[in-house]
Amino acid sequence: MPNLLLVLLSLPLYTLMLWPLVVASRRVLGVRIGTVRALIGAGIGWLVAGAIVQGFSHDVYAHPSTLVGLLVPAAGAAFVATLVFLFVAEIASPGGVGFGLLGRVRSLRARFGRARRYSQISRIAIKHGLGRYLTGRRETGLATVRHAKLARSLRRALEEGGVTFVKLGQVLSARADLLPAVFVDELSRLQDQVAHADVTAVARLLREELGAAPDKVFAEFDPEPLAAASIAQVYSARLHTGEDVVVKVQRPGVESVVESDLDIVRRVAVSLEARADWARGLGVVDLADGFAEALAEELDFRTEARNIMAVAAAYDGAEIALPTVHKELSTDRVLVMRRLDGKPLAAAKDTVPVHERGPLARSLLRCVLEQVMISGVFHADPHPGNVLLMADGRLGLLDFGSVGRLDSALRGGLQNLVLALDRGDPAGLRDGLLEIVDRPDQIDEQRLERALGTLVAKHFSHGQAPDVEMFTDLMRVVTDFRLNVPPPIAAVFRSLATLEGTLGLLAPGFNVVRESRAFAAEQVGAGLRPDSLRRTATNELMALLPVLRRLPRRIDRIGNALEQGRLSVNIRLFSDERDRDVVTGLIHEILLAFVGGASGLMAAMLLSSSGGPRLLPDLTLPQMFGYNLLVVSALVGLRLLFVVFRRTGQQSRSKR
Repeated sequence: MPNLLLVLLSLPLYTLMLWPLVVASRRVLGVRIGTVRALIGAGIGWLVAGAIVQGFSHDVYAHPSTLVGLLVPAAGAAFVATLVFLFVAEIASPGGVGFGLLGRVRSLRARFGRARRYSQISRIAIKHGLGRYLTGRRETGLATVRHAKLARSLRRALEEGGVTFVKLGQVLSARADLLPAVFVDELSRLQDQVAHADVTAVARLLREELGAAPDKVFAEFDPEPLAAASIAQVYSARLHTGEDVVVKVQRPGVESVVESDLDIVRRVAVSLEARADWARGLGVVDLADGFAEALAEELDFRTEARNIMAVAAAYDGAEIALPTVHKELSTDRVLVMRRLDGKPLAAAKDTVPVHERGPLARSLLRCVLEQVMISGVFHADPHPGNVLLMADGRLGLLDFGSVGRLDSALRGGLQNLVLALDRGDPAGLRDGLLEIVDRPDQIDEQRLERALGTLVAKHFSHGQAPDVEMFTDLMRVVTDFRLNVPPPIAAVFRSLATLEGTLGLLAPGFNVVRESRAFAAEQVGAGLRPDSLRRTATNELMALLPVLRRLPRRIDRIGNALEQGRLSVNIRLFSDERDRDVVTGLIHEILLAFVGGASGLMAAMLLSSSGGPRLLPDLTLPQMFGYNLLVVSALVGLRLLFVVFRRTGQQSRSKR
């Protein structure tokens, strides 16, 4: 016990002795090194330094003045030994990825909390044959049958994973720019498969949120849910005023499950982006962050209430019924809305007369297009379960938890894209497309225009009406040119793709593209009316007024500078920070290589000399300087090797 206590008390002293080598090794190598790994290397360095001093102890006792000369070689040897250990450790276990040992220890509590869920998800992935893909592995050239089997396995694994992964699959089903068509088709079949939540837990949640039991807040409350999904359940109720309402209640405990699952999704995304070049090209971390943000909004029913009010305020038509929210009874986990009297479209479609199906489909399409193109707030998931056939013959929209938002710039780009499609204009189509995507640094616009021209010729030739396949080909062009579709535009494509399936169920043969072109033409015509032109001109003039006020002063300053010979033009080379970093790093490495080579050459020359005063019987002063320069050369060389090896390792991991 006393020995153990002595060891524990001496640990801070040992750490204090080793820490200078830890700091120096990190500074010399110029990269992040784990604390434990650096301390082990420093300990090895001190052992080497002690061995050198011990080896020369007899000469030091005979010639005490040589002790000063030995300090530099001993310290240099300790430093070199430390760096050699770190270099070998880097080869055996590459660093730069992860959190380091101490970080892992500190996060042990959080890791333990999600370990069971992570293990469960891993077992599901392995069960369905997806385990090898979690490491970033990508198999190219798979046969169509193999692709279809893999897509089915992915869908089944996501369904078994639960709410978060079902939602993730539904989001991915709209990304035809990222996934092959067979995956998009398979993921679009994802459905929530959940049992009803515990009645007691639901009643307790309602009491916590509303401040009283349901039978006190409502005149009537049916404990049997009308519908159950992975995030919420819907109940019928009646207010004390006699109005029929529906009560949407978040499933008890779903928030903690989603939070844990989102943490897993983020970590897998970070791991994939660090390991695989294809994942980094797709920006999987940004996709995961966008998905997490959207799902967090869907869990907050106050956001859904604001969405309903925003859509209702922008939609002035009477063809589609929208719910209204009772704000005084709604919280972040409970949403009370006016009940729409109708049946889900999937169950009631056969009761619609044939002659009414086309007009109903047209009114639903125009409602969504108005939300997308004009108001910028739109329903992002109009599947048949979210569309009601009302008792009065109209259609109604439900569930505004998933809503997309477009700013004016994206709306303008979409309008230009649709108009260019209507004209069959490849150049306009290229410009409109580049307005709504995140374009890469390098893109061949002429080749992109030719590809879009081929698409236009394929789908608009011989007077034929284009169909939804045109959008599939457009997404293929987006993928081929590595254009990154931002999440708001992806939400538009997802909404329209879902709407196309709903309209096909309601009115088979309904041509979505033709009706969309007609809607766009009407909007252009509306924009050319005198009142619209006057309003547009007024808005543009108001925006130009500040520029016009500043213009005379700027022209005057330029004229004065030109008259006095002070007009100059500044051109900044390497304005891109990435270019500066590459050039700076290259110059640093060249300088280090020069210093290391020069030091090594001078060390060889000094070590080969035999003249000069002798410090020891077998050691002259020039030779001692030579050993010191040899240590400097070794340090510089190890730094270069370490940096190059780590960069090469990271590049090889990113290509896997």
